[in-house]
Amino acid sequence: MTDIEGFSAPGFEAVAEAFGRNFTEYGEVGAAFAAYRDGELVVDLWGGTASPSEPWQRDTLQLIFSGTKGLAAGCVLWLVERGRLDLDAPVARYWPEFGAAGKHGITVADVLTHQSRLPGIVRPFSVPEMLDARFMAVVLAAQPPTADPRAAFIYHALTFGWLVDELVRRVDGRGVAQLFAEEFAAPLGLEVWIGLPDKLHHRATVMTAAPGALIGLPPPDDELLATVLRNPLVLDGAPEIWNSPEYRRAGMVAVGAFGTARSLARYYACLARGGELDGVRVLEEATVDAGCRERRRGKSALWGSEFAYATGFELTPDVFGPAPDAFGHAGFGGSRHAAWPAARVGFSYVMSQVRSAYPDPRPLGLLAALHLAL
Repeated sequence: MTDIEGFSAPGFEAVAEAFGRNFTEYGEVGAAFAAYRDGELVVDLWGGTASPSEPWQRDTLQLIFSGTKGLAAGCVLWLVERGRLDLDAPVARYWPEFGAAGKHGITVADVLTHQSRLPGIVRPFSVPEMLDARFMAVVLAAQPPTADPRAAFIYHALTFGWLVDELVRRVDGRGVAQLFAEEFAAPLGLEVWIGLPDKLHHRATVMTAAPGALIGLPPPDDELLATVLRNPLVLDGAPEIWNSPEYRRAGMVAVGAFGTARSLARYYACLARGGELDGVRVLEEATVDAGCRERRRGKSALWGSEFAYATGFELTPDVFGPAPDAFGHAGFGGSRHAAWPAARVGFSYVMSQVRSAYPDPRPLGLLAALHLAL
C-alpha cells in the first residue's frame, strides 16, 4: 500500500481518493497533485517514490517537459503587456538574423501557435548542441521554413523553446528562465525553475519510462516526420539524458522546467484570477484574457489528432479535464498544468514515470474529481 501524504480540504476528499487509485489501479510510481480555488490551496497531495531508494517528499521537484511552454507563454505576455513585443509583428523585427532563408513573414504569433514551419532541426545535432540554446537559435535562424504543407500547423516540440527564448532575449536582454524567475517565481514565491540549480538536483526525481513510452529511430522515408522526431528526449535511452546533471541545469525553454505541483498550481491559480494572487499582480487581467484566447485550432496533419493553441497556451479539448475554458500546457508522458478561469482554479499533476497512454487515466481521474468537488 502506497503512503499518501498531504491534505485535501473538506469537500475535496474525492480528489484524494482518485489520487490513491492512481497507485492501486494504475500502477503510479511517484506523483504529486495540487489545486487552488480562488487563491486558496485546497488539495496538496504526494506519494510513491522519487527514486528507487527515496520516497516522494513535500519538496520533491519534478521535470515537467512541455509544461515549461506554459511558463514561457507568461513571459511573452509580460513583454506584450509592456508594449515591447507585438504578437502580429514579424519575428525578424526583433531578431533580424531570423529573416534569412525566406522567414521574413513569420510572426511572433506564428511561433507561439506552432505555425512557423520550423517543427524540427533539419541537420543532425548532438545532445550537447541541443542543450545550448544560443547555438540552436543560430541554427534555426539560418534554416528555411519547411515547404511540406503538413508543417503549416504542427507541434514544435523543441524548436518552440529555442525560438521563444531567443526572441525574449532580443527584446528584454534576459532569457525566458531569468525573466520567469524574476517576474513570476520570486513575486509569487514559486519553487519552479527553468534550469535547475546544481544545489537542488538532489531534490529532483529519477525519471523512468513505462514500456512503450519511447520510440525507436525516426523513419528515413518521411523527411518531415524524421525531422520532427529527431528528438533524443523521446528516443530509446532518453531517461539517461533526463536524469543527467547537464540536462537538469540546461533550462530548455520548451521542455526543461522543474517544480513542485504546489508551485505550478499556484502559477495557474494566479492566472485563473486574472494575473493576481495574494495581493501580487504579475499580469493585468486584460492581458491574461487576451493571452488565453484561441488563435488556432485544427487537426495535426502528421498525427491526425485535434489540438488548439492560444498565445503559447494549449487549449486542446479534454486534456485539462471537464472545464471548457481551460488553458495551460501538458507535459510529455502525462503531466498536466492549467487554469480553469470561470472556477478560479489552478492545478498541477506531476509524475516520475512517463507513459504513452492516451487518454491517460491518471490526470483525467484527478481532474474529474476536482471538477465535481467545485
